[in-house]
Amino acid sequence: MKIGNLELGNTPLFLAPMEDVTYKSFRWMCKKFGADVMYTEFVSSEALVRDIQKTREKMHLFEFDRPVAIQIYGHNIESMVRAAQVAEESQPDFIDINFGCPMKKIIRHGAGAAMLKDLPKMQQMAAEIVKAVSVPVTAKTRLGWTAADMPILEAAERLQDAGIQALAIHGRTREQLYAGEADWTLIGEVKNNPKIRIPIIGNGDINSGEKAKRFLDETGVDGLMIGRGAIGRPWLFREVKHYLSTGEEFPQPTVAEAVDVLKEQMFMNLEWKDNERSGILMMRRHFAKYFPGLPNFRELKIALLRAETNLEVDEILVKIVAQYGDQQLDFNQSSLK
Repeated sequence: MKIGNLELGNTPLFLAPMEDVTYKSFRWMCKKFGADVMYTEFVSSEALVRDIQKTREKMHLFEFDRPVAIQIYGHNIESMVRAAQVAEESQPDFIDINFGCPMKKIIRHGAGAAMLKDLPKMQQMAAEIVKAVSVPVTAKTRLGWTAADMPILEAAERLQDAGIQALAIHGRTREQLYAGEADWTLIGEVKNNPKIRIPIIGNGDINSGEKAKRFLDETGVDGLMIGRGAIGRPWLFREVKHYLSTGEEFPQPTVAEAVDVLKEQMFMNLEWKDNERSGILMMRRHFAKYFPGLPNFRELKIALLRAETNLEVDEILVKIVAQYGDQQLDFNQSSLK
């Protein structure tokens, strides 16, 4: 698979852009376990145009990231064009346009998945961004707005005509948010549309190697994108690659092994952030996902989520290892869709 002149190999695995998730330490862990392509957290075009420092910091890239994209979102074409030019200054390998975020704070202004209700504007925005930057431009979107309004086939053709060089599709509508099961049928229809020449990347519900292989076989997509399934489980990329190459499941880590991974991610956070408390608070979403299915774990989980210092976290992790260290984790849960 190629994006522009960027050669990514066969069936590359992409880490989906996620707000407050795909920052430096999490990207590092996912790369370590086999993710091929990174994305930053998505950034607001309006904030970039206004030169908001916190937003600019999200675009800070590292050599381990590469190949890496910066994803931008917004509803105003002029601001999006300028934001793409600002993003290009950070030297990403490509720029991605967010046409898929379903959250209210994004769509209420007409950005993200709301662009699916105005395909001509979506196409115009993509075309103007393509013309304004020298790096490849890609896009990420959903099947549609509701089950009765799923224009992904037309949207894909329009975006290709606009000049985007790859399209990632999440197999849900905006109305679904993240509920129910992802529908890969339409993703397959886009991929197998004879008019489509650009790479298609499938996204949604990849939480095991077996599922990844099944979705790949059913659709023939060029790449696979993993999002929420990797939170608290960055080794999911290793599992998927192992299954795709061998047809066998990679053993889940023990609790003690998972604690070592968590500590590495947390240590990088603490090195990266200005103060200890900020580094710990950013980890809470990950803490909540690291230890599924452990019996009588509620009190330790609550303590982990309330911890505000490295010392507190370390003390809790020592207790977790002492109580559960040799137990193998079980991620076969519907909540990981």
